[in-house]
Amino acid sequence: MLRRGVLVTLLAMGTLSFPALSETPIRVARVGYLTLAGRTGVIAEDILPGFREGLQEKGYTEGRTLVLEQRYAEGDEERLPGFVSELLGLRLDALFTVGTQVARAVQHATSTLPVVAITGDPVGAGLVRSITRPGGNITGVALQNPEYSAKWLELLKEAVPNLQRVAVLWNPNNPTVALEIEAMRKAAPALALELAIFSGERSKLEASLAAIATAALDGLVITDDAIFDSIAPRLASLAIQSHLPNICGLGGQFVQQGGLMAYSANWFEAGRRAAHQVARILNGAHPADLPIDQTTGFALAINLKIAKQLGLTIPGPLLARADEVIE
Repeated sequence: MLRRGVLVTLLAMGTLSFPALSETPIRVARVGYLTLAGRTGVIAEDILPGFREGLQEKGYTEGRTLVLEQRYAEGDEERLPGFVSELLGLRLDALFTVGTQVARAVQHATSTLPVVAITGDPVGAGLVRSITRPGGNITGVALQNPEYSAKWLELLKEAVPNLQRVAVLWNPNNPTVALEIEAMRKAAPALALELAIFSGERSKLEASLAAIATAALDGLVITDDAIFDSIAPRLASLAIQSHLPNICGLGGQFVQQGGLMAYSANWFEAGRRAAHQVARILNGAHPADLPIDQTTGFALAINLKIAKQLGLTIPGPLLARADEVIE
């Protein structure tokens, strides 16, 4: 046992030390992730990796400083209220959502939990007051102006100049897609196109797909609604079997799964930007004061293997503009 004098001397010399009685605990953030898409679908392959990368850039890593609670509705909108209730019971620090319908379901359930939502038109959907001052508990990333949907028709017409009658698969429950449909209706006459609109909501999907397979159609547009995410390979297969040139708004993963063309926002970058907003909230910012981030870049992907199966020769100028070409 050390005598008092020796102990005082050693402490003064700095040669005797004691382990810290306590260390400052690392704060672990708990963030929810809710989407209408599937766990391994077209959107999930891009958005979630982008989200994770964005959080890591801000110092949040799963397993150390972040717990990410994930819920996937797999295209079934009826599952959303249950998932929202479940996530609200987890005492989250913030919730990240993908899809207008998802954000609306959360909006109906809470006005206090900070939400970062990827949507098409958050103002038009009534989710926020304005782009610059959201004003509530929701902020996020706006993917595009609905007018961009007219580009689907333009690109399809450029790929197939003799195109005349085009099927459009959409979700009537999505207000952003409703605006996209209106934009396509306005653009169609100038392209000499007739549109046949088919509902993709769960109760009507099978009837719609059967009608598309048997109707006299020249092409197919699959709108950018997350309910189509988990069935994208099936839709691509249907288009090939029905000999329908097609374009999808869900992203480049669609062409890798057998689609002809995809034209969409950069989903990876959208996820990354959403993560940066979540990080700001975790650091004390309030959604009401965080302006909606707006994506401006769009990507075109073309699958030449599918073009060959459909008997198409994609024009050179269109190929030159593509960001991704599968040969």
